[in-house]
Amino acid sequence: MSDLSLFFAQNTAAEATEQFVVSERFKDADGNPVAWELRSMTEAENEECRKSATRKVKGKNGTFVPETNTDEYLAKLVVSSIQYPSLKDAELQKSYGTMGAEHLLRKMLRPGEYASLVQRVQEINGFNQSLNELADEVKN
Repeated sequence: MSDLSLFFAQNTAAEATEQFVVSERFKDADGNPVAWELRSMTEAENEECRKSATRKVKGKNGTFVPETNTDEYLAKLVVSSIQYPSLKDAELQKSYGTMGAEHLLRKMLRPGEYASLVQRVQEINGFNQSLNELADEVKN
């Protein structure tokens, strides 16, 4: 048999972090684009994001079935993976006139920027499929 100690927590690779330029619009004092810091997450954190975006809705025959709001789930997934900038910072939220990290992210970014950020977050977390495939998986 193989050595099970290879699977012990202390022997696994640390979570992945990477720098990603989400938008050329955010620049430092020298005029260079500022990279955001993204991190990978555990399945437990992913499950928490999914559960918080899932509601019970009345289905056929009056039974309640879980339904996941894909947009809300992806926003929570992205926010959970962003280490920098801190989207939970009250001053940052206030500067955009919004409350909540998910709302702030949508106010800060243009649609294409948001889509590329979502794609990069999916990749760093091991989702190697398109948004549509992920949406179908979440719905099921």
